[in-house]
Amino acid sequence: MAINLQNMITKEKLMTMELLWDDLCKNQINFASPSWHENLLKDREKAIAEGKDEFVDCEEAKKEIMKSIS
Repeated sequence: MAINLQNMITKEKLMTMELLWDDLCKNQINFASPSWHENLLKDREKAIAEGKDEFVDCEEAKKEIMKSIS
C-alpha cells in the first residue's frame, strides 16, 4: 500500500497518524517500548512533581494542535 504524502495537507497527515496509532494500540499485543522511553517518562513525572510542567487534557491538546496548523 502506498500513501501519497506529498499531496496530503498537514491536517490529513495528522489524522492518518492518529488512525495508525489507534490501530497499533488495539492490535499490537506484544509490542515493547524502546529502552529510552522509561527514562523520558521518569523525567516528565519529575517535572510534574516539581511544578515545572502540567497535564493537559488530550482532547484539548488535539484541538490546540489542529488550530496551530490550520
